[in-house]
Amino acid sequence: MRWRRCGARTSPRPRTLAEPSRAWGVLAIGRGAASPEAALFDRYAARLRPRLGLTEFAEAKGRAQEMRGREATVLLGAVPAQAFVVALDLGGDAPDSVALAALLTRWRGAGRPIRFVIGGAEGLDASVLARADATLSLGRLTWPHLLARALLAEALFRAQSINAGHPYHRAWRPGGQSGR
Repeated sequence: MRWRRCGARTSPRPRTLAEPSRAWGVLAIGRGAASPEAALFDRYAARLRPRLGLTEFAEAKGRAQEMRGREATVLLGAVPAQAFVVALDLGGDAPDSVALAALLTRWRGAGRPIRFVIGGAEGLDASVLARADATLSLGRLTWPHLLARALLAEALFRAQSINAGHPYHRAWRPGGQSGR
């Protein structure tokens, strides 16, 4: 099978960093080779069990709507048929860490592979959002896409730590209730 890059050329395969787990992985537009953001993603992805895989696809060129459409074709083509898709989008739900831990438990309990989908500079096409089983926001701020990957990996590690009863997550916050 040949993969079509978002541009006019074809490429034998998308760039995959680490073998993507059958259980879960990130499908992302853009390449983050040898950057501090990529190192941060790798740091948290390696701490997750099973390890969080990352598959990157080239960014499309052209007008915004055309770019989103071509990128959507590539992203949706990489989603396993039975996967539970979580689209990262500014308009999605923005749970706190404890709520994300509960969502993660529910999503993993379904027994389907999970794919987190991160679009390119123009965001995700409506077809990707329509295919998504859940839409997640990393907050109201706009993050660079490479940093969004690292934030997602850390948030998933924190959620997994909460579910495991590991002390990585500190529930205390100023002005709030103490979890100590």
